[in-house]
Amino acid sequence: MDATALREMQAPLKNRYRETPDSAVVTLKARGTLDDTSIACKVETGRALAVAGLHPATGGSGLELCSGDMLLEALVACAGVTVKAVATALEIPLRAGTVSAEGDLDFRGTLGVDKEAPVGFRAIRLSFALDTDAPQEKLDQLLKLTERYCVVFQTLNHKPELAVTSSRG
Repeated sequence: MDATALREMQAPLKNRYRETPDSAVVTLKARGTLDDTSIACKVETGRALAVAGLHPATGGSGLELCSGDMLLEALVACAGVTVKAVATALEIPLRAGTVSAEGDLDFRGTLGVDKEAPVGFRAIRLSFALDTDAPQEKLDQLLKLTERYCVVFQTLNHKPELAVTSSRG
């Protein structure tokens, strides 16, 4: 896809969202089912069933997916799609590329060993290795816009309003 095709594809959406801002608000959903035989949760991904469990650092077998890994994978997926879309829009040719994310967790917090240790990632690093001849100023613009428009990155960067509920079912 080239920049013209991308603009043509997105133009009616952008126009509708300008004219009717509420139409741009979409609620994405995820659902999982608790496993009745082990400490695991079966998550419906829309394409397959992903079984998440405890990380080996918290006593897990390592056979199930770790939700922390899944978070980093979602970041990589979103950043990868975003960098491709932005490169296409800016007409920056990318021959190939990789996106990597790594994050530091202190499992003392998760296991309640140390109340001062944070629960969750204390640092996440996202990196791109891009095969392109584009000048550095174009690459800087590409990364700036990718950071700006990557939904998962911005969600992590600017904490959304969170709510937790429970019901008997």
